[in-house]
Amino acid sequence: MSNITQVVNVDKNLKTLKKGVHASDVDQLLSSTGPFTFFAPLDGAFDKLAKGTMDDLLEPQNRAKLKNLLNNHIVSGKINFLDLKDGDKLTTVNGREIAITVKNGTVHTGDIAITARDGKVSNGVIHMTDTVIQ
Repeated sequence: MSNITQVVNVDKNLKTLKKGVHASDVDQLLSSTGPFTFFAPLDGAFDKLAKGTMDDLLEPQNRAKLKNLLNNHIVSGKINFLDLKDGDKLTTVNGREIAITVKNGTVHTGDIAITARDGKVSNGVIHMTDTVIQ
């Protein structure tokens, strides 16, 4: 069974995330025992950022900024998609609070849609987002 980093490495919809995870050294955390809940931004999510933002964050001198941004997507502990409840408040590994809303069967944090990702992960669970959590 693959860990979160290994899943990100091979998912064709997470190419931009893969670059960011490795450039920021977040891959080390996501390869560790965990468990973690990872809200993984799809490639299209990064396209919503201002033009040039991701290229800038991938520069070596911006590693800390990139790491902080990606840490907004990681929660300690394994929270399966069906366990996400309206009103949940999750705390990311860098201390940011993510508020969950569930309406008509769809799950969001703010205006960001969260979708389930099928597949087993050895050190937690991955959910997909259509927007980067900033």
